[in-house]
Amino acid sequence: MSEASGGPAPKSIDALLEENRAGLDRLGPDEAADAAADGALLVDIRYAALRERDGTIPGALVVERNELEWRLDPQGSHRAAEATSHDLRVIVVCNEGYASSLAAVSLRQLGLHRATDLDGGFQAWRASGHPVTPPST
Repeated sequence: MSEASGGPAPKSIDALLEENRAGLDRLGPDEAADAAADGALLVDIRYAALRERDGTIPGALVVERNELEWRLDPQGSHRAAEATSHDLRVIVVCNEGYASSLAAVSLRQLGLHRATDLDGGFQAWRASGHPVTPPST
């Protein structure tokens, strides 16, 4: 729909990202590591080529972005075993912290009210010295 037809005005991805992030309490790598140690679920949504290139975060659930809502909906028939309740604290991890913000908002729309994301993504996690499982060779 366009503005002329009465639909919403178009917005840029930057504006959408800013709007979505306003409702998130984004975590830095240290905060995310602490939250994971306290039971939060780290969810890596990066595609396979990035995981194969850079490695993974030990203990993170790998769910590619196109399956995220189906795998984390606690009421869904295709949910992951870790998707136990809407009260689950979920921290979404993408490569640099952009797609994860949009994904976290989508999870909140499903009722996962504690979903957020890792500011700076996997690259910030790795740069901060947190453990990374190296890629398989």
